[in-house]
Amino acid sequence: MPITLPATLPAFDILSQEGVMVMTPERAARQEIRPLRIGLLNLMPKKIQTENQFARLIGATPIQIDFQLIRMTEHQTKNTAAEHMAEFYRPFAEIEATGEKFDGLIVTGAPIEHLAFEEVTYWDELQRVFDWTQSHVFSTFGVCWGGMAMAYHFHGVAKHMLDAKAFGCFRHRNLAPTSPYLRGFSDDVLVPVSRWTEMKQDELDRAGLRTLIAGDETGPCLVEDTCHRALYVFNHFEYDSTTLKDEYDRDAAAGKPINVPANYYPDDNPSQTPTNRWRSHAHLLYGNWVNAIYQDTPYDLAQIGR
Repeated sequence: MPITLPATLPAFDILSQEGVMVMTPERAARQEIRPLRIGLLNLMPKKIQTENQFARLIGATPIQIDFQLIRMTEHQTKNTAAEHMAEFYRPFAEIEATGEKFDGLIVTGAPIEHLAFEEVTYWDELQRVFDWTQSHVFSTFGVCWGGMAMAYHFHGVAKHMLDAKAFGCFRHRNLAPTSPYLRGFSDDVLVPVSRWTEMKQDELDRAGLRTLIAGDETGPCLVEDTCHRALYVFNHFEYDSTTLKDEYDRDAAAGKPINVPANYYPDDNPSQTPTNRWRSHAHLLYGNWVNAIYQDTPYDLAQIGR
């Protein structure tokens, strides 16, 4: 939560430049409080696992959140019970028809990286979602494939296949320590990575996008798109301690070629219990995103997009 200081106090400018959340008493007096309405467009096959991962991070802030679960209208999941989907999820077409607005929307990844975006069965509707965010969502957070899809839709930035899967926990550099999204971040950050594709830094630069976190081994990680009020994260701060292990065990059991996830197990030994070394930064990132929304979103949801 922000600290309230007079604008004329020297500490106000100093802390603001350092990225500390500072607010004037006048602005604080004008604030009205209501729950933030944040949606999760869940494109992952294991819906419940993904719900838990994001709800854990979004719900850790002191701000009340109205968390809404959203699905693609026609796409049917094969990995989650139909009863669960019917009870807890709403199709995007229904939300679009009612004109509802959201303070925030998370668009998850999807295990369809080998497909061209246009070959995805729900691509046309997903493009409608992206365009809808510009008038009905205050801030959007695209994750992994979801972030790449948004960068492609809005800016034409292509995803590129890797020679081998980027898989493990990799060091990344904090390139924007004063960004409101990186308050409290260390100079370098360990982030879980699990993808077959990448976006190239020079192409993101040409599109006018700002990279906040990047790794020498795995490239851009967190990208800001101010024109579309969006963040794109290509890696997985939200992963549980055993998510990479589960992926490795699944592929190994199926006889698929898979490397032991790098820098994940003690001594890179998959018989050891993996250690979670990214949890604190995951909470910081999503907590900072929620707080940034809280500071600037209109009190009247109807004003979003106007």
